[in-house]
Amino acid sequence: MSNILNNTGNSQHSSAEEIDGADSNTNAVGQTNNQTIRECVATSLTEYFNKVDHENINELYELVLSEMEAPLLEKVMYYTRSNQSKASAMLGLNRGTLRKKLKKYGMLN
Repeated sequence: MSNILNNTGNSQHSSAEEIDGADSNTNAVGQTNNQTIRECVATSLTEYFNKVDHENINELYELVLSEMEAPLLEKVMYYTRSNQSKASAMLGLNRGTLRKKLKKYGMLN
């Protein structure tokens, strides 16, 4: 399967849709989408910069991380059937850090 991070072959899934069981070649509206995560982020940032049109931007790094981290945690928790030990291993985090992040985003049962 293709790698969604950087095309180095380290990924087990080619898209977030694959984790949900949907066809990995179509997005939610049925359009073909073969972008890597990196390409999706770049596209989203380009669209963001076009929308803000030279406004003063602050804390962009934290904004991008929080926008990426929440869906990442959601998908990993879904994929692991909410098994925190499996999820923390998959993410390369210790369980305490995972729980802290889940709590931050209101995902802790």
